[in-house]
Amino acid sequence: MRPLTSRPPIIRIANGTFYRRHPNAASSHANPPLFSDLSFELASASSTPRNWCIVGPSLSGKTTLLQALRGRLLCEPPSARSYPYLSTDAVPNRLKTPSMAIQYVGFDAEQGAGGLAGSAGTSAYLSARYESRREITDFSLRDFLLGNTELNPLKTAPEDDDGSISPQFFGRVVQDLRLEHLLELPVSFLSNGQGRRARIARALLTKPEVLLLDEPFMGLDPPTVTGLSPLLQSLAAQASPRLILSARPQDPVPEWVTHLLYLRTDCQIGSMGPKEEVLDGLKKYAQGVRNGALAEDKKLPIHSLAGIGRVLATGAKGSDHTDNREAFYKGIEPIDPNAEPLVEMDGCKVQYRGKVALGNWTQQTVDGPKGGLIWTVRRGERWGVFGPNGSGKTTIVSLLCSDHPQTYSLPIKLFGRSRLPEPGSGELPLTFWDIQSRIGHSSPEVHQHIPRRLTVRQVIENAWSETFGGVPKLNDGARERVEAALKWFAPELNPEYATTSSHESIAWANEYLFGGLSFSAQRVALFIRSMIKSPDVVVLDEAFSGMDDAVRDKCTLFLNEGEAKTYQSEEIVQSEVSRSGTIKVPGLSDQQALICIAHIKEEVPDSGPIYLKFGIAADERVHLDWRDAWADGWSSESGVLNSAQYWCARGNWPPA
Repeated sequence: MRPLTSRPPIIRIANGTFYRRHPNAASSHANPPLFSDLSFELASASSTPRNWCIVGPSLSGKTTLLQALRGRLLCEPPSARSYPYLSTDAVPNRLKTPSMAIQYVGFDAEQGAGGLAGSAGTSAYLSARYESRREITDFSLRDFLLGNTELNPLKTAPEDDDGSISPQFFGRVVQDLRLEHLLELPVSFLSNGQGRRARIARALLTKPEVLLLDEPFMGLDPPTVTGLSPLLQSLAAQASPRLILSARPQDPVPEWVTHLLYLRTDCQIGSMGPKEEVLDGLKKYAQGVRNGALAEDKKLPIHSLAGIGRVLATGAKGSDHTDNREAFYKGIEPIDPNAEPLVEMDGCKVQYRGKVALGNWTQQTVDGPKGGLIWTVRRGERWGVFGPNGSGKTTIVSLLCSDHPQTYSLPIKLFGRSRLPEPGSGELPLTFWDIQSRIGHSSPEVHQHIPRRLTVRQVIENAWSETFGGVPKLNDGARERVEAALKWFAPELNPEYATTSSHESIAWANEYLFGGLSFSAQRVALFIRSMIKSPDVVVLDEAFSGMDDAVRDKCTLFLNEGEAKTYQSEEIVQSEVSRSGTIKVPGLSDQQALICIAHIKEEVPDSGPIYLKFGIAADERVHLDWRDAWADGWSSESGVLNSAQYWCARGNWPPA
């Protein structure tokens, strides 16, 4: 048997430079070199663990590097990248090619191997998701995980020796990813977090040689994270498959990760090697800059290193799922009872074929107990909606935006009017387009449906369009707003910003396609799209997920202050356009309502009071997590904490 150290590596890159397109190809779009003269090897076997994690701030190229490793980017010279281990007898025939042996799981809504996006393709508007025919094209989660997604799917796992899925392996994967109770559901019924878990499970069940996980813990609730990490650790320990993760600087890195590759903001390697050595070097660099002993490298900003070095322990246990939820409600009068109500839900319960997806609880009201969700959002209010995967957050957003067809039959009023004619009112109901024009919305669903062919400018201008692919109706004021936002967010949106000396022109916004941006940059563009035209209601559904701390903080500053304030190093100062009196984009006004949906408090703006803590939790652990978050100084200064109204759906946990 060949010694471990003599086996060829699975991936070998020797002084390779990567491009999205051939460097000599004629194109109107930018094509900068990526990871110049990169050298990297992923061992097929090693006497000591070598588990890699790629870490870097927004626009550093984490996803791009993963794509380069799997052979998706052009390598120059072509011979610099090879996969020698795949040609050996140790690899089964079905895994001889990199496209089969190396599986990638990312959450940028791109279709691909192991992806779930293909089950609910893109469309002109989100409500089409609820109108699609399910009896032919919509398969159960079990069929999706087993690869039975043909028109006549198999009822059992494949029989071939190379790719067989044993019942034991299948059971362990779905249990560790908390998918058992979802196996018979159509995949289009899954929430965002459930869909992420399903995609990871599908990739694991294909038994690849290498699994590339692009920020695998993003968008998952704490119990799922604590359950997923030990599963990945056990797979890494057996090298079945070999794992390469990516993470933001502030993300806790699993303690079983042994090697780090830290990226600079210009898609180049900043540091690479054993985890402790890389972290020690980065911390010394940041300390030296803060002490004045070192000059800051603009391509390695120290603000992006603020949270680096956190560890995700493997001893924590995930909580068991329970669908036996009941409701606990505590409320007071609204902050301003005279403010115009924009959203009114008076006992909403969403269900499919008898299965309740939202509102399976009873709330105490002044008129006594009442079933379903009761909620009023008024002008000027700022709301937070929290809960684990599958708790109903996406359903709430679909009701808010009138994408869900049940808004026609449920007791909901949007902007003072229902979706059906009201007898005796003499008014026609608001149309779908009327409602959409008054709501700014950023969410994973929007991210999935935005056409990748649009330029950065076109994505933001799409805020004035009726559909994702429609022609926007812009006036001079709207164009000025778009250009102001592009200039303000140029460091976060322009892939060439770190390597360009002049930043006056925004021509890059007409050259770069949305699909070519990093995940973080795409989320920034969608965030701008949601608030750029000052809609009556801004809905941010996991809008900051995937951003590093610095980018998220800049977005929340823009949300609250517009162009009036900016960051100078690590401090907030008055902006130049504010001093000159030429502000085009203001922050949220007291006439707008804000609704933030997230898993954790860090993804909610903290510069103003949150009037509602709205949590839907499946068990005791999650409930306590949200309660601890509320007590962690969110609104203690404003006194809102003690008087906020909130709902919590919980399991077997007695009210405090």
